[in-house]
Amino acid sequence: MSQRWLITGCSRGIGHALAEAVLQAGHRLVATARDPAQVADLARRYGDAVCVAALDVTDPAAAQGAVQLAEASFGGLDVLVNNAGYGNVNAIEDTSLDDFRRQIETNLFGTIIMTKAVIPLMRQQRSGHIIQFSSVGGRIGAPGRAPYSAAKWGVEGFSEVLAREMALVGVKVSIIEPGGFRTDFAGASTVLEEGRPEYDEVVGAAARMQRDYHGRQPGDPARAAQAILNIASMEQPPLRLPLGSDAVVAIAKADYAKLAELERWRKLSVSTDFP
Repeated sequence: MSQRWLITGCSRGIGHALAEAVLQAGHRLVATARDPAQVADLARRYGDAVCVAALDVTDPAAAQGAVQLAEASFGGLDVLVNNAGYGNVNAIEDTSLDDFRRQIETNLFGTIIMTKAVIPLMRQQRSGHIIQFSSVGGRIGAPGRAPYSAAKWGVEGFSEVLAREMALVGVKVSIIEPGGFRTDFAGASTVLEEGRPEYDEVVGAAARMQRDYHGRQPGDPARAAQAILNIASMEQPPLRLPLGSDAVVAIAKADYAKLAELERWRKLSVSTDFP
């Protein structure tokens, strides 16, 4: 069954791979990017099945415009994918407040803005699926990526609440948590700063690992796209879906450690109740 999609951040990486997969599967798509020229190839190859829109996800008017384009062109919207995002590497001490704000504006507020733009339409339809891109860094604090992790942890909490609310009007919510994928995320899209020596053990190590890892990540964007297409066709999709073997291993290890810590300090935790 053909679906109507809107994907943010289609110019590269998993966003571009997903746009290709959606169109190849016979669905219709509003493909968005800050620079629409970067997704013009999709319009040339897929004709009326795709509408291209310039979109800065931090601009509420542009977000509304993209949703209105989907409604005008396709009569509604079945799947919103909030994929646009980026993350730099630096120590908290050396990351300016402006850099914190820019990363959180794009990664968290961009997701909130796009989600709020689509809710009225999906509520009226009594159907739809909102797919939010988080990250392993949204489940585990990523050294050197404090603004990114702060934003992605926010996406996780926001989306848990969203899922509870939207279930009442027939709309599904899923959170995607990719590990390392062979995209430009660790390349030109990222500013990597090794920082001062005091933090080298975590921040410098993270920057060096990112450079060395680039091009050798285990994740295949085309396979990620197929996994997302799969959950978009489900009646009962997962709330959370880690992508990649590295993501599954890291999240499992972190969750087991959190449970162990909870048990270790249980007595102190419950001692705060009234007797």
